[in-house]
Amino acid sequence: MFTMQRLNTAYKCAYRIPFDTSSKFILFSDVHRGDNSLSDEFAHNQNIYYFALQHYLANGFTYIEVGDGDELWEHNSFDVIRYAHSDVFMLLRDFYLSDRFVMLYGNHNNTFRHSYTAQNELFHFYDEYEEFFSQLFPNIKVYESIILENTELDQEIFVVHGHQGDLINDQVWPIMRFLSRHFWRYLHIVGFKNPASPAKNAHKRHKIEKNYTKWIAQTRKILIVGHTHRPKYPKNYELPYFNTGCCIHPRNITGLEIENGQIALIEWRILPNDNGTLEIKRRIIRGPQPIENFMLR
Repeated sequence: MFTMQRLNTAYKCAYRIPFDTSSKFILFSDVHRGDNSLSDEFAHNQNIYYFALQHYLANGFTYIEVGDGDELWEHNSFDVIRYAHSDVFMLLRDFYLSDRFVMLYGNHNNTFRHSYTAQNELFHFYDEYEEFFSQLFPNIKVYESIILENTELDQEIFVVHGHQGDLINDQVWPIMRFLSRHFWRYLHIVGFKNPASPAKNAHKRHKIEKNYTKWIAQTRKILIVGHTHRPKYPKNYELPYFNTGCCIHPRNITGLEIENGQIALIEWRILPNDNGTLEIKRRIIRGPQPIENFMLR
């Protein structure tokens, strides 16, 4: 519902980031960091995620979080989440302080769209060990959308979470937040799935993805989203719709890498080596291909 209008509005208001072949980006979305309880769907992948971020920090990548980084539908306090995953947030702070962290909001953390909420929750935190307030992401601006502008080619990549126009997750999200916080949070611990979520409902997911491709066909732009949790890398005959996937799959996390003017869909997962020792390994799922191959003229 209203997907075209909402995406058009987000495009017009997008923050623009220039890039060239020397630029490096890693895009993850739908991390859904929680409180490390049984309802925290991120907890089982925290070590994989942390290891992957260490790799990208050491190798000069800019981290773009494409919405729903924190699970603020189930939890009314960000501080609970930060405390539960403090090591992850210290790593994210390293990205931010080196000017290599861009945060977008999605439907599950859309309260960060308000500058006063971002200031109160994200600028600083109380260090329980040192017993004083410390900086986290000072003066951070959380965006609805960004446009990656190729300075070497006449090319734009539109990046947005993807909930825009999804009735339940966009227009009536307060109702869904209430249900998630007081109902679904407890039911999915024992295996029940929320039918309103595109990640759990294939029919809803395909409907949303169809709206994405309609927008691409109309605007002739490359689109990167999250929201559906289904990783997507277009085939040669398809419109340039990319999806980062998510970081709460049972056994892996998925994302998109942009490096040397190319884009690849990647995953990180735990696998045994020849000696039976478990290791966290990166694998390319699709690509890499030059981004210019996906340009629509």
